[in-house]
Amino acid sequence: MSTSHQGTPSTGYDDAVGRTKPSGWVIGLAVFAGVLMIIAGFFQVIAGLVALFQNEIYVVGPQYVVSFDVTTWGWIHLLVGIALILAGCAVLTGQLWGRVIGIGIAALSMIANFAFLPYYPFWALAIIALDVFVIWALCSYDREAAGR
Repeated sequence: MSTSHQGTPSTGYDDAVGRTKPSGWVIGLAVFAGVLMIIAGFFQVIAGLVALFQNEIYVVGPQYVVSFDVTTWGWIHLLVGIALILAGCAVLTGQLWGRVIGIGIAALSMIANFAFLPYYPFWALAIIALDVFVIWALCSYDREAAGR
């Protein structure tokens, strides 16, 4: 067993193929994004289940361009939430497709919650803010830093 340039033990394989472990910032940002996606997904699932089973909680205000029944919104939130949770788990396991799908699902979640603003404004704005942080964390992943 050899030691790397930083004095930590190495198996030799990483040195032979020119790979080193990713930096702490890269790993931390990926974990942050994955956990935040799972949390936002759970929030979406909760909003969806409430809309499905206790739909009288949501007040239907004036009709906007995107106007669905509360039950339809429940299914939309439930499916988007499950997709966010699955993509968040993929990000935590280091899957590239999880990051790509996560950005798309978070953007879809932002659009859905923007259209959901008339029903529950505070909740929708909170989820939109979480989605902004998710997209930022997933997009700011630096492949060059991961290679160091």
